[in-house]
Parts: sequence; structure tokens; C-alpha cells
Amino acid sequence: MSVLPQAAIAAASAAQATAVQLGQGVGAAASHLDTTHLLAVAAALGWASGMRLYAVVFLTGLAGWLGWVPLPPGLQMLQQPAVLWGAGVLMMVEFLADKIPWVDSAWDTVHTVIRIPAGAMLAAGALGADAGQWQFLAALMGGTLAATAHVAKATTRAAVNTSPEPFSNIGLSLLGDAAVPAFLWLSWQYPVALFVVLAVAIVVALALTVLLFKFVRGVFAVLRQKWGSGTARA
Repeated sequence: MSVLPQAAIAAASAAQATAVQLGQGVGAAASHLDTTHLLAVAAALGWASGMRLYAVVFLTGLAGWLGWVPLPPGLQMLQQPAVLWGAGVLMMVEFLADKIPWVDSAWDTVHTVIRIPAGAMLAAGALGADAGQWQFLAALMGGTLAATAHVAKATTRAAVNTSPEPFSNIGLSLLGDAAVPAFLWLSWQYPVALFVVLAVAIVVALALTVLLFKFVRGVFAVLRQKWGSGTARA
């Protein structure tokens, strides 16, 4: 056997060994995250999924793939290339759809049955299958937070869509785009601060949902009344 093939085989073996060591290192680092830190990650994943599910999947997987954060074992599938590509494409579609009035509301309506269970699954994955009752509680927390964020987002955007100008709609959409990576970053770097910010966000979301739901319901009631009057005259 010549020297070049032997060198190539040796290089490939070394690269494989390095990859295995890195993977073991990431898994070990993730397993050493304390419960508070893992719950912060689970909470951030749940809340952010209610706003931008595909951005959450893509950014979390990308951070793990690049080695920026040690993903827990239950989330390491997010860093697989196929998942990254799929989530990246859907993230761009969602980014564009969320900037168009009424298209964003239609998108939110369809994703009511997607974001909430996905938020629960991601939150449960943050704690892993070995966490027992903690994983179950994380799933409940993630699903609840995803539902709260989703309803607040959908209600707010539906109310803003009644305005004829598009700038407030785009501004709110960009704010949501920025909030997702901010929540994910806080959960990894400052988990206690994440809980404080999240508590404030929940209060604001509930207040907006109650206030704007009445407004949106009133607008649609007026529209139905006008539509009914027009149909009767016709």
C-alpha cells in the first residue's frame, strides 16, 4: 500500500475520532446543565415557538451545529442538516408571510394546531427522556407558554390589520423576529433573567389578548352587520 492512501486513511480516522470526542463533549456539557438552566431553555423554546416556530427550530439547531451551545440530547436532532434546511426554508416563508396584512392572520390561524404542540415537544426535549416528571411538567409549561404567545400574537396582529397603513404591521413583525433570538440567548446565558423577562411578557400578552380581543370582535361584528345590510338591500 502506498504512502498516500495510508495517510488518507489515517487522516480520516483522526477526523472521525475528533468528531466522536466533540459529540461526547457536547453531550456531557449538556448533561451537566442544572435544572434551572434546562427549565429556562424549555420555557424560552415554548414561548418563542408560539411566535416563530420555524425560527426557533432553525436557530436552536444552528447554534448546536456550530458549537455555540451544548444542546441537550433531546434537542440534538435539531442540528441535523436535513432539519436545518427544512426549518430554514420554512423560516423564510414565515418571515415573508408575517409581513403581509391578513396573510399573517391566515398563517397564524393555520399554525394554531402546529405551534402549541411543537412548543410542548421542544420544551420536553430540553429536559430529555430521562427527566421523568420534569419532562412532563416541561411539556405542559412549553405548550401553555406557546399557546399564550400565539394567541397574543394572533390577536394583536388581527387588530393591527384593521389599520389601512402597513407600517405598524411590519414594525410588529420585525419586533417579533428580534424577540425570538433574544429569548433563546437569554435562556442560555442568563436563565434567571429569562424568567423575569418572561413573567413581564406573559402579563403584557394576557393584557393585550383581553383588550384587543374585544376590539377585534367589535370590528368583525360591525363588518358582519354592514355585510348583512348590503346583502339585504341587494
